[in-house]
Formats: sequence, structure tokens, C-alpha cells
Amino acid sequence: MVPENYSQITEFLLLGFSEEQELQPLIFGLFLSMYLITMFGNLLIILAVSSDSHLHKPMYFFLSNLSLVDICFTSTTIPKMLVNIQTQTQVITYGACITQMYFFILFAVLDDFLLTMMAYDRFVAICHPLHYMVIMNPRLCGLLLLVSWIMSVLYSSLQSLMVLRLSFCTVLKIPHFFCEINQMIKLACSDTFLNNLVMYFAIGLLAALPLTGILYSYFKIVSCIRGMSSAQGKYKAFSTCVSHLCVVSLFYCTILGVYLISVSTHSTHSSAIASVMYTVVTPMLNPFIYSLRNKDIKGALKRFCGMAAIKGTTVLGLKNSQ
Repeated sequence: MVPENYSQITEFLLLGFSEEQELQPLIFGLFLSMYLITMFGNLLIILAVSSDSHLHKPMYFFLSNLSLVDICFTSTTIPKMLVNIQTQTQVITYGACITQMYFFILFAVLDDFLLTMMAYDRFVAICHPLHYMVIMNPRLCGLLLLVSWIMSVLYSSLQSLMVLRLSFCTVLKIPHFFCEINQMIKLACSDTFLNNLVMYFAIGLLAALPLTGILYSYFKIVSCIRGMSSAQGKYKAFSTCVSHLCVVSLFYCTILGVYLISVSTHSTHSSAIASVMYTVVTPMLNPFIYSLRNKDIKGALKRFCGMAAIKGTTVLGLKNSQ
């Protein structure tokens, strides 16, 4: 069913970070660089995990899925912003805006769920090492991922449908570089009480439950590590959690920082700049955090790059011989 306001509203304007023309090349270059690094780093993680049999474990299964989601998450916002800068326009159509908002929410929630599953995986590995492969079997891992996708799709669909029922005013300028749901609701002329109620309740629920699961997992992990008699065993157990702890801290701290900035300053411009941390910077840093702190990933990347170099040399040699 086509929403009533679709015939009235055809496009929005994404104001981005600055309207000064001399800053646009700098912003374009900066975000293009971060986007390419994000794509390259996460793609390397996916290829390394899929090509190395040593990494066919639950921990790396979730890591490769996190990299895939980060690629999709970043791709929902940055390409459109880069196109707008290149074409010197701020326009995004109504349909494209709703679509962008839908996928942004979908992949953001999936990120949250995947971090929770990775915390549970570390909890089982450290607190129940003898039963790890029995508990974290492929069927459970696949089921956890499927449930996460279903819940993310349902939540994203609910939020998008709630926005579709709104009618919008004549001022359709979004002070952001993408169609952020809260900014869209603020532009609406119709009553937004139900939208705000559903949005904040669902966000609170989806933020509280995964975070509670992560905190509980690490509470049990710390208790288990403290009970170990060997200092080497303690170090080894803790070192397997460092990368995940860094990623979780980066994800939640940046989101909390964006919320505190938006509440304290009431500046949409400051909020847009701060949101770059969890929409762009965090997905860009995740593969580096995992690869620098994990010997298995570093070894797999070296083997993968070595194989790629050998194949490239072989192909080059065959061409030269011809």
C-alpha cells in the first residue's frame, strides 16, 4: 500500500557536515579513504577466515559475519554522501531515504547482536572449555545468527513502517549525512508520540538486553579467570577476550558519546560529526583490532597474502611465457 504522504513528499535534503564549497573536496577525500579502508580490512578478514581451515571455529564464524555486516552498514550511508558531494547536490528521494534508514537500522542492530554472540562464545570457551565444541556446535551458531537476522529485520521493518505513516512539513532538511530516524521524526508535521514511544522503548530494550548479556558474560569470565591457579593460563584466557572487549567498548562508548553530545548541546551538527565514530570509524577499526591482537588471524592473513602473491606470480609467468 502506498503511503498517503508519498505523493506529497518526493525528496529530502541531506545537509551533511558543511555547506562551504572549499571544504567539500577535503570531506570527500577523507570519507572515501575511510570507506575504502573499511571495505579492504573487513574483506580481508572474511577471505582469511573462509580460506583457512584453522579458522573454521565459532569465534571466527561470528567475526567474519561481523565484518560482512560492517561492510553493509558502512555502505548504506557513505556512498550516497560521496555521490552527493561529487554531484554537488544534497537531494535524496523519499523512497531512497526510507530504504537507507531501513538498512541502517537493520545492520546496526545486527552489529549489536553479533557482539553479544561473540561475548557468549568467549564465556563458553573460558568457563566451559571441555564442552566448548559441544555447546558451540554449528547448529547453535547458525540458529543464533538466524534469530539475530529475524529480530533485526522485524525491528527495522517496524521502525520504517512507523515513519511511513507520518506526514511531513515543507521544511525537509535533514541536518545529517544520512537519513537518521530521529531527525526524520523531528521533521514530521503529524503526531509523533507513538513513533517516539516505540523508538525509545525498542532502542532501550535492544540496547539493554545485549549489553546485559555482554556484561554478564564478562562477569563470569573474570570470575573464572580469577579462579585459575596458573598465571600463564590467566594471561592466555584474558588475551582471547582483549580484541572483543576493545570492539565492544568502542561500539558502546561512541554511541553513548553521540547520545550525550546530542542531549547536552542540542546541536544536530555536533551530533552528526560525533555519529561518524560509530557509523564509519568503528567498522573501519574492527578488522585492525582483531588482526593486530590475534595470532591466528595474523597467520591466516599472511598465508592468504602469500597464496595471492604466488598465484599472481604464476599468472604473470604464464603470460610472459606466451
